[in-house]
Amino acid sequence: MNHKQHGFTLVEIAIVLVIIGPLLGGVFKGQELINSAKVKNLAGDFRSIPLFIYGYQDKYKQLPGDDNDVVTHLGATGTAATTPAKHQGNGLIEGDWDSTTMTDESTLFWQHVRLAGLSTGSTDFSSEANAHLPANAEGGRIGIQMTSPIAGLSGTYFVCSTNLNNKLAQQLDTTIDDGVANQGSLRAMNATDKIAAAKFEDGKTYTLCLGF
Repeated sequence: MNHKQHGFTLVEIAIVLVIIGPLLGGVFKGQELINSAKVKNLAGDFRSIPLFIYGYQDKYKQLPGDDNDVVTHLGATGTAATTPAKHQGNGLIEGDWDSTTMTDESTLFWQHVRLAGLSTGSTDFSSEANAHLPANAEGGRIGIQMTSPIAGLSGTYFVCSTNLNNKLAQQLDTTIDDGVANQGSLRAMNATDKIAAAKFEDGKTYTLCLGF
C-alpha cells in the first residue's frame, strides 16, 4: 500500500518567504522609526531644561526652585521651597533629581518654570498626584539637581532621565554625546541601584544624566 507524503514544495516555500520577508522588514522598520521618534523626544527633554533655567534667571534673577521671592514673581499660587530650611535664594537648586518631596527645591523647580510660562503642566504642587511631575517618553522621571549623580560627570547642573532600555539609552547617548556609557557629558547608571554603568548591556534599564 502506497502512502503519499504531503508537504510544501520548494516553490511554495519560496512564495511564503517572498510574502513574509517584506512584512518582517516593515515591522523592523516601523520599530526603528518608533525608537527614533522616542530618542528625538528624549533628547528634547535634555535640551529644554537649560532653556528653563536660563529663561527664569533672565526674567527673575533667581533660579527656579531656589527662588525666595516666588510669590512676588509668580503670584499667590507660587510655592517657596522649605527644604532645606533657610537655603532659598542661595543660588543652588537643592534636592535630588527624582525627589517626590513637595517642599524640595528640585521638585518645585517644575512649578516655578510652569508658572513662568517656560513649560507646560500642572502648577498645583499640594501633592505629588496633583503636581504631575514630568515623565519621559518611556514613563520614567526627568529631573534636575546640582550635585553630580555619577562619579566623574562634571558640570554645574545635572539633568537625569530614567527607565530607558539599553537600545534607547545607547541611541540617545550617541545622539547627544559619544555613545559611551561611562564617558563624556552624558553618562549612564543602572536604573535600579543607581550604580554607574561601564557599558550598555542587553536586558538592562538605565538612567542617563547630562552635565552642563
